[in-house]
Amino acid sequence: MASDPLATRPQEVTASYRVRNSEPKHSSYNRPVTSVTSGRTTATAATPTDDSLLAHHRRALADAESADLVVAPPDGGPGSWAGAPSAVLVDGTYYLSYRLRRPIGRGRGYANIVARSDGGVTFETIAVIDKDTFGADSIERPAIAITPDGRWRLYVSPNTPDTDHWRVDLLEATTPEGLARATPRTVLSGSADLAVKDPVIVFAEDQWHLWASCHPLTDPAHTDRMTTEYATSDDGVDWMWRGTALAGRPGSWDARGVRIASVMLDGPVPVAFYDGRATAEENWEERTGIAIGDSLGDFRALGDAPVGESALGAHGLRYLSVVPLADGRSRYYFEITRADGAHEIRTRIVPALS
Repeated sequence: MASDPLATRPQEVTASYRVRNSEPKHSSYNRPVTSVTSGRTTATAATPTDDSLLAHHRRALADAESADLVVAPPDGGPGSWAGAPSAVLVDGTYYLSYRLRRPIGRGRGYANIVARSDGGVTFETIAVIDKDTFGADSIERPAIAITPDGRWRLYVSPNTPDTDHWRVDLLEATTPEGLARATPRTVLSGSADLAVKDPVIVFAEDQWHLWASCHPLTDPAHTDRMTTEYATSDDGVDWMWRGTALAGRPGSWDARGVRIASVMLDGPVPVAFYDGRATAEENWEERTGIAIGDSLGDFRALGDAPVGESALGAHGLRYLSVVPLADGRSRYYFEITRADGAHEIRTRIVPALS
């Protein structure tokens, strides 16, 4: 069971808590990867320019508040959220996991939901996982995944009550409905000095890959800071930390913290959407940026502004999940802020990058 990525392998830690690997990345992390959800591959396509990627995704996320509504929040007002989506497409059916939340003191992150849809917009709930399953005060983004032999997994982020510590627990079942009855086991424990949460999980090239949001806890006044750390695993249970995949840029809109929200491996280079913010006050209202990978464990943020934000409320647009489609398009799911401060999940079909 992996714990603290800043303590489990030889490394140098800078003041911004960026981890530098003490050994070279494995060569397989640098090869083009076939999409694990659609089967499409564009490994021979020309590498897009930074400007073309930024322009394409700004168009894709323009007027995002007008995209199709998928899940409304449980109540109105700030702190009431339906969000943190994670989606996959299996045999023509969409499966969506997400988090329901009420304001702090009224339940906070009280449930993870797994739902199913034929068309990708209207979903039927098939599993409800309560925070009490984990002995937690709150649970955050669930990551849904399927093993090569067809078993269903949900990686859940529970907190430790009365602390700022988070960990990642795994639920596993033979069906998505069975996730509601599965017994959790901790796979990323974090440590007294580090919270680990909100993983992105991909199985590719016969290996499991994970990008997790990590928050240093050494300064109680600044536990909102975050980097994205990268790990690999042979079985998706026992993980080896590989180093920092993405960190904030001093003086930029993402200086305070970055959290990779999805990783696309169906093009000539890895591309990630990430959540970023400049200040502690923007916590919970992150906006979406884009980064490209020199490898699966080393991403570079593009541009000097977000590619996606809400035109309403505090402008949050975060936790973007990408479902590649067989015809080259993609379906995006994202959490977005409403005018009243509540958050909802919306979706949009996005054309292929031309």
